[in-house]
Amino acid sequence: MTQELRRTLGVFDAVVVGLGAMLGAGVFVALGPAAGAAGSGLLWGLAVAALVAYCNAMSSARLAVDYPASGGTYVYGRERLGPFWGWLAGWAFVVGKTASCAAMALTVGAYVWPGQAHAVAVGAVVVLTAVNYGGVQKSATLTRVIVAVVLGVLAAVVVVSLGSDAADAGRLGLGPGLGTEGGSASAHGVLQAAGLLFFAFAGYARITTLGEEVRDPARTIPRAVPLALGLVLAVYACVAVAVLSVLGAGELGRSAAPLADAVRAAGASWLVPVVRVGAAAAALGALLALILGISRTTLAMARDGHLPRALAAVHPRFRVPHRAELAVGAVVAVLAATADVRGAIGFSSFGVLAYYAIANASAWTVGSAGSRGVRIRAAVGLVGCVVLAFALPVPSVVTGAAVLLLGAALYAVRHR
Repeated sequence: MTQELRRTLGVFDAVVVGLGAMLGAGVFVALGPAAGAAGSGLLWGLAVAALVAYCNAMSSARLAVDYPASGGTYVYGRERLGPFWGWLAGWAFVVGKTASCAAMALTVGAYVWPGQAHAVAVGAVVVLTAVNYGGVQKSATLTRVIVAVVLGVLAAVVVVSLGSDAADAGRLGLGPGLGTEGGSASAHGVLQAAGLLFFAFAGYARITTLGEEVRDPARTIPRAVPLALGLVLAVYACVAVAVLSVLGAGELGRSAAPLADAVRAAGASWLVPVVRVGAAAAALGALLALILGISRTTLAMARDGHLPRALAAVHPRFRVPHRAELAVGAVVAVLAATADVRGAIGFSSFGVLAYYAIANASAWTVGSAGSRGVRIRAAVGLVGCVVLAFALPVPSVVTGAAVLLLGAALYAVRHR
């Protein structure tokens, strides 16, 4: 097929893409709202989010072996459950993640130049779209640099926080009393925290969305997905322990910039500007991975006629879906220039959980050697996604459900 993408990504590049997608600005801000919901049960919420993410990731990796094409769960849902479920997954991903792209671009602007956040956001979108246009290998190279910067900043936060006199293990909430600060943890609070932290994990299966650009996908994807997720979980656990031990659940729940407040409380105010640089770099990495994922899902939907077929074109030299990338970049740039959508993406976590619920339901239908383990993970992941989705704050649930219903209505009108 002349319209296929080029397979250039190996295991290392695939892991880097996953790290870049997950180590976004979420780790710099999500711990605060999660601590506000779970109190001293924050680490338990992180554990629940990690379990659900693991099941989702393994279901996606298993499906990517059978369907190593661009589109991720859109393709899996279409092939295993039927066209409607594929459409719904693709709709939830494209709409929710486009808003997330604009929000992430504005986050970059807020960190780099607060007075000109919109201009910086548009500039970031244009530059990253140009990088993606030049080929997925160039995107992977830039992601390596961003991941190195973010990991360095997070390591500095952990070392400074745990090495300070302000650190107190009694604040971690792992004992019988679940901690001494921030209030006792309720089951609902822990689940709500897990749903909020799930946003920070989102991106672990980004490499499956790029399945058509991976070398030897049957070998590469099952290795890269759990490896990337495991590395990020270790990083998040270290950061959560460090910040919680310094601030305690109560103060952490009130913090809008938890990592900056933690290093300040640890007596290292000089590190605050470095944390801001790290947050900006993390937002850039997440934005880069988001544009990659959305454009590939757009390509798959355009191939099936759910979106204009012109968007299915593949560049003859760079072997990328160049029209889809330009269209996504243009929409995100307009949103970033004209609206502040950072407060309007509450449905993003709900949409992502719905997307992976469909992935798990698709994995349940796979019949092969070892399918019992696949089905157990799929069942746990499906139940976990549904529970976490409806444990989110009510406005997020209502908005997310409305977006899904709109997608279903559009599908019905189109087919009628």
